[in-house]
Amino acid sequence: MSDALWEDLAATLESVAATSSKREKVARLSAYLRQLPEPVLPVACVYLTGRVLPPGHPHKLQIGWAAVVEVLQDLSGASDREVADLYLRWGDLGDVAAELVARRRTEPLFPERLSILAAHALLERAAAAAGKGAAAARRRALRALLEQARPLEAKYLVRVLTGDLRVGLKEGLLQEAVATAFGAPAEAVRRADLLQSDLGAVAALARRGALQEASLQYFRPFRFMLAGTLSTPEEAFEDAAEVFAEDKYDGVRVQVHCAGGRLALYSRTLDDVTPAFPELHRPLLGVGEAYMADAEVVAWAGARPAPFHRLQQRLRRTDPEAMAGQVPVALFVFDLLRVGDRDLVDFPLEERRRAGEALRWTPPVYLATGRRVRDVAALRQAFQEARARGNEGLVVKRLDAPYQPGRRGRLWLKWKEPLATLDVVVVGVEFGHGKRARVLSDYTFAVRDGDRLRVVGRAYSGLTDAEIQQLTAWFQEHTVRDLGRFRWVEPRVVLEVAFDAVTRSDRHDSGYALRFPRILRVRTDKGPEEISTLEEVESLYLQQAREPPDPSFRPPTGGVP
Repeated sequence: MSDALWEDLAATLESVAATSSKREKVARLSAYLRQLPEPVLPVACVYLTGRVLPPGHPHKLQIGWAAVVEVLQDLSGASDREVADLYLRWGDLGDVAAELVARRRTEPLFPERLSILAAHALLERAAAAAGKGAAAARRRALRALLEQARPLEAKYLVRVLTGDLRVGLKEGLLQEAVATAFGAPAEAVRRADLLQSDLGAVAALARRGALQEASLQYFRPFRFMLAGTLSTPEEAFEDAAEVFAEDKYDGVRVQVHCAGGRLALYSRTLDDVTPAFPELHRPLLGVGEAYMADAEVVAWAGARPAPFHRLQQRLRRTDPEAMAGQVPVALFVFDLLRVGDRDLVDFPLEERRRAGEALRWTPPVYLATGRRVRDVAALRQAFQEARARGNEGLVVKRLDAPYQPGRRGRLWLKWKEPLATLDVVVVGVEFGHGKRARVLSDYTFAVRDGDRLRVVGRAYSGLTDAEIQQLTAWFQEHTVRDLGRFRWVEPRVVLEVAFDAVTRSDRHDSGYALRFPRILRVRTDKGPEEISTLEEVESLYLQQAREPPDPSFRPPTGGVP
């Protein structure tokens, strides 16, 4: 047998969801993987990560929530209100799909059992569709699958399509299941997956006993190494007498793959973003014959970084060539991971840095600014200089650190300071996702502008589960307007929020947005008349802005009812 059925994959996932035991989850998954035919194993493993296509795949499926709901309504005749009510009941679109597929208005004339490879081939063709008819082609593919699917199959098909399996399958658990299935060391599977970001390919290697062949490969994106947080500058020298203090840039992190005259840039989500930055192509191709680098794209204003919101304006546009002149960018390389056929990930940072210094970087591509420091005073000085250059702060790195894809630890530590805190009032709330699907955990908040309230952002982190439960009950009793998932509420709950920057925003009626807001506490000691003002927000924007205000900018009308 060279294929396998979707119902078996769905049944396995349902079985995994039914147990809270990590050991039992691994056992059930490994038993399923072990019996899969060779052609199915890589596909099924990618599905188990909540994706249809592995990272770095040249196409994107782009079947989202709206398309799924439209097809489900067409098949079942459910109204918008019914779909909204079902979602509020289940908190999951997969469960909604299972219920609506169970009451399809018609059944296929010649029902067929849904196979994994046949379904995958259909989805791959849908992902490859381009041009004016691409969206319609994807909907047809989805309809063809949901017409044949049984309720449980539909549940997990939709969950895969929306990237949320909700069965407690963490990345490490999947890696352990692959290791158990094929008798491989768990650490070898983990390392191979971090290097190749494709558990399907790694499972195929594990089955052949060939995990040692896993390595960084050109045009197959890897997992970025992550930085922990530096609480105090003294902490940087707890395990090292000397560290490397490198500027922390406020932009979009990318990895650069260049080989054989081809160039690719991959984002944090491992998506190909090469077309977004056409002015970087020539200088990056001129660096060398073949290399991989970890870097940051930053909006650029002559000789220093521009605010992040300028880069956001460019990322939202579909015509990067036209925007290149309006919003120039620069790229800062802070790690070199491969040169030619030589892998550098296990080399210490100081050797990778020397290798980077030996290459030809030409504007607008630069090697990141950094230097060795040996004491707290020098580290503080480096921090102030980085801020003076218009950057967020520092990433403090151990000189002996290897590059560890996908890991967050103490080898890299980021040091930045919140711009400020503001007292804001909650004006809108929304049901969350996953375990927070039945509580109002996402808060839209505003500041005062005279006798009006102006929205400046939204936050969903910082409060305990108990606090969220208490606030949910309060918000339900003080709803002004119920829109289903979202509701406007009486503006009486005051929060203190921290944030990293103030940016221009055409989304909020204030004209501004707080970047990376997080809730510090509920201010039970303050009323809405004591919250921060729009004037304070504007002042903070001007304080940290590195360009004059745009006189043509106009915030949207509307806002808080």
